[in-house]
Amino acid sequence: MTMQPFNPSIRVLPNHLVNQIAAGEVVERPASVVKELIENALDAGATNIAIRLEGGGIRRIHISDNGRGIDAPSLPLALTRHATSKLPSDDLVHIAHLGFRGEALPSIASVSRLTMHSRQPMSEHGWAISVMDGLMSESAPVACVQGTHLWVDDLFYLVPARLKFLKSETAEYSAVLDVVKRMAMAHPHVAFTLHHNGVEKLSLDARQGDMMDSVLPRLVALMGREWGENAVRVELQRDAMHLQGYTSLPTYHRGTSTMHYLYVNGRAVRDRLLLGALRAAYHDVLARDKYPVCALFLDVPHEDVDVNVHPAKAEVRFTNQAAVRSLIISGIRRALEGQSHRSAHQSERVAYAAGRASSNMPMHQPALSTYGWQPQTRSASPSAIALWHQVQDARTPTVPLMAQDVHQAASAAMPAIVHHPLGAAVAQLHHTYIVAQTEHGMVMVDQHAAHERLVYERLKKQMLHGDVARQVLLIPEVMEMDEEDIGLFMAHEAEWSRYGLVCETFGHGAIVIREVPALLRDTSSTAIIRTLVDEIKEHGHSALLQERLEAVCSSMACHGSIRAGRAMTLDEMNALLRAMEATPFSGQCNHGRPTYIELSRKDIEILFGRK
Repeated sequence: MTMQPFNPSIRVLPNHLVNQIAAGEVVERPASVVKELIENALDAGATNIAIRLEGGGIRRIHISDNGRGIDAPSLPLALTRHATSKLPSDDLVHIAHLGFRGEALPSIASVSRLTMHSRQPMSEHGWAISVMDGLMSESAPVACVQGTHLWVDDLFYLVPARLKFLKSETAEYSAVLDVVKRMAMAHPHVAFTLHHNGVEKLSLDARQGDMMDSVLPRLVALMGREWGENAVRVELQRDAMHLQGYTSLPTYHRGTSTMHYLYVNGRAVRDRLLLGALRAAYHDVLARDKYPVCALFLDVPHEDVDVNVHPAKAEVRFTNQAAVRSLIISGIRRALEGQSHRSAHQSERVAYAAGRASSNMPMHQPALSTYGWQPQTRSASPSAIALWHQVQDARTPTVPLMAQDVHQAASAAMPAIVHHPLGAAVAQLHHTYIVAQTEHGMVMVDQHAAHERLVYERLKKQMLHGDVARQVLLIPEVMEMDEEDIGLFMAHEAEWSRYGLVCETFGHGAIVIREVPALLRDTSSTAIIRTLVDEIKEHGHSALLQERLEAVCSSMACHGSIRAGRAMTLDEMNALLRAMEATPFSGQCNHGRPTYIELSRKDIEILFGRK
C-alpha cells in the first residue's frame, strides 16, 4: 500500500466535518441516538416518553416527551456543539444530570435530517427548527403539545461509510429495544412506549411509590415472571453510598452476562469494577461460565464518581474503588445468605411436566388388587410392566400389601420432623436422590450435591478462622521483582499470611517465599504472586489467593462427599436434611446447580390432573 505524501501545512477543519468526526464518538448506531434523546427527555423532567422507529431506526426515529421543553431563543443553541443547560457553572465534579457534554443533538444533526418541535408549559404554541444537509433553519412557530418532539430521518445518509457498517434492521431494532429497557428499569416513575414499523412492541406504565417498591413490577415486566419468582432483594448503605436492587438466586442463571443491568446514579454503565464485584459475590455459589440475572442501582455522591471518561458515558471512575467493590459484594452476599436455602422455583418445570402428561403421555387407570397395584397390561408400556414386576419381586412373598397397610407404614415413618423446612425422608431413589415429605408437599434432594455444599462450607469456615494448613518450604524460594511491585505486594502481607502465604523482602529487588498454603503446594507460587500484584495494580486489591484456596476446597468437597450410588439409611438421610437446613447456601451446590427441588401439594395435584 502506497502512503500519501505528508503535507506539513495545518488547516482548521470546517464545522460540518468537525461535527461528523464528533458524531463518530457519540452516535454509533440508532440505539446510540435513542439513548441520548431519552437522556435529554429524562433530564427535562419527562414522565412519559414515546419512541417510534422505522426500519430499525435507520429510516426514522421519532421520540416525544412531556418534559419542560425549550424556548425559542434556545433552540439554535441546543443544536450547537458544547452548548448545554446542564452545567450552570464550570464544575465538572458535581454532575447531576444524565447528559452534560452538549454534543448529542449537534452530532445527530450532522449525520441525519433532524427536525425538532418544542413547547414549554405556559407557552401558547411551540417552536420548530430543523437541520438538513448540515444547514440549520430559522426557528418558527408550530402547533404541538407540551414537551419536545424530535424526528431523526435517514441516519448516516451524509456518511455512507458509516451506513454500510450498520447491521440488519432487525438487529438494529433489537439494540434499540435493549437501550429502552435499560433506561426504563432505572426510571420506573416514567411511562415508556415503543413502536416499530407501526406495531407496538413495548408499553410500560409509570409506577408509584419509592424506588424499591416501584422498580420490582417494572423489572418483572421486562425480565419475566420467572425471574421475579427467583429474585432476591439487595439493599445496603454505607456512609453516603447506597446499593439497592434485585439479583437472582444462584440456581437461576444465564450463559452470558447480557442480563447484568448495572446503574450508577441512575446511569446505565458497563464498568469492569462493578462486573468484577458482581462476579466475586457469586464466585463460590456459581460456576465461572454462568452469570446471574440482576438489576442493581448504586447511588454515590457526585463528587466521588467521574462520569466524564467516555464520550458515550458508558464507563465511570470511582475515587474509592475498594469501598464500592466491598459494598457490592457485601450487599449481594447478605441478600443471598438470607435466602441461601432457597432453590430456583420449579413452576415452569411442573407446568412442562403437566403439559407432557396431558398432551403426549397416555394416561392409564391402574387396577388395585389385594397385592397392591398392577398395570392394565393391554395398554401399559413394556417399561411400566417391567417396573411393576421389579416392585413385586422386591416384596416379601405371601404378604399382601393392602391399602390400610400402606397408610399405616407411611404414618409410622412420619415423625414430627415432617414440619421441618425439608421435611422427613421417606425413600431413596437410585441410591442418589432422597425423597422427603414436607408439611405442604415434598422435596427431592441430590445427596451428592447437598453434601458437597455442606463439606465446602465447613472447609471455608475453617479457612475464615485462619485454620489454613501451611507448607513450610525446606528451601525458601527467592523471587525477583521490581521495587514498586514489592511495595504493593508487601503492603498486604498480613492478608497473605492469613491465607498461608508467608513472604519477606530479600535484599534489593527480591522477596523470599518461606511458606505456602498446603492446598496450593502443587501450584507455582511465583505465578500466583505475579497475578496478585497485577490485580492490585489494576483494582487496588486482589481476591485471587482466597479464590484459589476456595476452588481447591470446592474440589476437595466434591471428592470427599457422599457419592451418588451410595445407599443411605433413613437416619442418615434425615441427618443430611437437618444439616442442610442449618448450612448457608445449601440450596445450591458449589457450581450453582440446585441441591433439591420442591413440589407443593398443589403442584403434585396439577401433575395428576386433580386441579
